Amino acid sequence: MTDAPDALDPDDLAPLSWAGVDDVVIVGGGLAGLFTALKLSPRPVTIVTAAPLGDGASSAWAQGGIAAAVGLGDSAESHAADTVAAGAGIVDEAVARLMTSEAPARIADLLAYGVPFDRDLEGKLQLSREAAHSERRIVRVNGDLAGRAIMGALVAAVRRTPSIRVLEGLVAEELVTEGRFVVGVSARPAGSAKPVRVIGRAVVLAAGGVGHLYAVTTNPIEARGAGLAMAAEAGATLADLEFVQFHPTAIAVGRDPAPLATEALRGEGAVLVDAHGRRIMDGVHPDLDLAPRDIVARAVFEADRRGGAFLDARDKVGERFPARFPTVYAACVAAGVDPVTQPIPVAPAAHYHMGGVLVDANGRSSLDGLWVCGETASTGAHGANRLASNSLLEAVVFGARIAEDILGLMPAPPLSARAAPSRSAPAATPPDGAAIVELRRTMADHVGVVRNAVGLGRAVETFARIRRAAQDADTRNMATTALMIAIAAERRRESRGGHFRSDAPDAVPALAHRSLLTLDQALERAETPLARAAS
Repeated sequence: MTDAPDALDPDDLAPLSWAGVDDVVIVGGGLAGLFTALKLSPRPVTIVTAAPLGDGASSAWAQGGIAAAVGLGDSAESHAADTVAAGAGIVDEAVARLMTSEAPARIADLLAYGVPFDRDLEGKLQLSREAAHSERRIVRVNGDLAGRAIMGALVAAVRRTPSIRVLEGLVAEELVTEGRFVVGVSARPAGSAKPVRVIGRAVVLAAGGVGHLYAVTTNPIEARGAGLAMAAEAGATLADLEFVQFHPTAIAVGRDPAPLATEALRGEGAVLVDAHGRRIMDGVHPDLDLAPRDIVARAVFEADRRGGAFLDARDKVGERFPARFPTVYAACVAAGVDPVTQPIPVAPAAHYHMGGVLVDANGRSSLDGLWVCGETASTGAHGANRLASNSLLEAVVFGARIAEDILGLMPAPPLSARAAPSRSAPAATPPDGAAIVELRRTMADHVGVVRNAVGLGRAVETFARIRRAAQDADTRNMATTALMIAIAAERRRESRGGHFRSDAPDAVPALAHRSLLTLDQALERAETPLARAAS
């Protein structure tokens, strides 16, 4: 945590400098951050992002689409009911209803920003169905290109909005605070040792998820939990950290990140089979291949251990594959697999984090001046297991609500001229490559699809050691977030949704509630000997 300066000294801002204090600072250039910035327009906004705008965001990799009850016969109430059912008993029902009721308006916003959602011959939105949805309500773009198309449209909208300034190549490391009030962010230009402080009247954290903490993930390298660590270090309360969703059908071809075989394939009739061609989901769940993701992921995990798991789309998709699912097709062909004639090798991979910084219905965190949205936030809408295609929806719904909240709280200042970046700084300490490899492997082995007390205890010790030894902010932030996830998983001695413990395989009714954790609590546990912690 960094104390705020009394005034901005240009020397403190090298290698970037500009005059004055920014209005709203948004950390993250994914869907949640961009949508919030657009909804704040014409209020002055600065977006701080490590990757070039539109790159490095999990949103751009989303294939299935965005869920919204916009079809004939569907309703926000039905969508909310499906969300609650998938969330395994701990969804905040009021938040779920709020999210699904605002979904049609957010789809209209995206259309206005130029997102080319698929339409039928009558010009109506073309809808598909995904796992655990009772209706066809997934709004898509060209089969599996929704994330890329949505991000492309929003990036273009941001570029042409004069009130939004984008600072690319800045890796956020710490929140700048005055007591419990967040006043900005400290970020480091790529390859530079001296951080930049971007000070604002309000800070929105939209820094993405945690997938790259795992050795096998569908997420980009930027999704390594930095936002959670920054908020935790500043004193924020985090929630539901143990609930990590593993996508059951990452394409198992040895790539990092792993390409994704969208759930929409199973919606079209593709089936999961083992190495002997037997259907994996037979006898596991009544909905077979369209069962909730946590159930499918564990079944695929077991099949993979027994010799391999495969997604067979030959019969139901077949020759239509290249046109219907071009992204998946290209990834398969690049790996030497022809999905038209061959089953696709698949395995579970870390995909989405239901946990995050605890926020209310307006995206406010427990710290004054800090709003959080997207995968960095824990709104309570997903519970223990996110319903398919609700992630993009949550990002835009709460991005809009944050913008409305900030606009209602603070009069907007006039848009002022901003100076261009200048100067340079010495090289930074690089991340600890060996420690990061150990961390990611430990997360996969002990905090993955199947967990137990012994493995979680070892993970806690490993992450605490890596955190203590870290010489750079990237490694320290990764270790901080990994440590807190492992401790949250250790504390929940039951199985529920995306959290499964082989030593406590049943749900415990008394534990059907959200979990809260602070960094102080996590560090207290990390200092406790393993034997005493397990008692």
